Amino acid sequence: MVSVASLLLEGSLPRLEVRLLLQAVLQCSLTTLISAPERCLGEEEIAHFQALQARRQRGEPMAYLLGEREFYGLSFLTTPAVLIPRPETEGLVDWALETSAPPASLHCLDLGTGSGALALSLQYHRPHWQVSATDHSAAALALAKENAARLLPSSGPVLNWYLGDWFEALPKGETFDLILSNPPYIAAADPHLDQGDLRFEPRQALTAGPSGTEDLAHIIAQAPLWLKPGGKLRVEHGFDQGEFCRSRFLRAGFTQVTTRTDLAGLERLTGGQRS
Repeated sequence: MVSVASLLLEGSLPRLEVRLLLQAVLQCSLTTLISAPERCLGEEEIAHFQALQARRQRGEPMAYLLGEREFYGLSFLTTPAVLIPRPETEGLVDWALETSAPPASLHCLDLGTGSGALALSLQYHRPHWQVSATDHSAAALALAKENAARLLPSSGPVLNWYLGDWFEALPKGETFDLILSNPPYIAAADPHLDQGDLRFEPRQALTAGPSGTEDLAHIIAQAPLWLKPGGKLRVEHGFDQGEFCRSRFLRAGFTQVTTRTDLAGLERLTGGQRS
């Protein structure tokens, strides 16, 4: 017989990861798991756990094994069709929620929504905002819609979802008060793409080309056409791309160009205002 206690002690994975996998297999809370260490797993549960364990030992991200990841206090379904939501991206939500625009007037766009983490976090915390989101991946957009159904009240606001590449997905004439984006920004030859969690995430959501700045440049250059006067653009970028982004914001005619750092003190977010 294989018990919870024996699996926690076997040491093939960190104990925290074993606990999380066991919670997924047994469909129980952490409290329930640790309160009954003598519980024995059935044959199907053992097989399920061993399959997850083997995948984790090959390096597959826990977010994909568990099927979800927390972002801004919400639990998002997460599959290999989308990037895993990361803490540094929460800074974009923080920055967006600081806006002082009149409550009923703000129209926000999340470019490249993936799991819907940015768009749904904004809509959840600002239900009076009108939020739109785009993605070029039909699978990603389907997952974002599923997350919306789980996280937002059925009687609440309805997001606008658009399938296509960046601004090309939008109806002509649409304009926004605020545009947010966490686009691909890793250089195509960056060795980190073959390490850690990045090995398993969708490559098209990680890199845009040789320099990694191609999508950032496109978004910044095109954004003024889709922003209302005084509207704001905020993007996430690589720790060494702050200067590049600031120069592109200024070239595109933005004012009040600012870069914010992440918790490690690295330049991570840059924004500006359309004049």
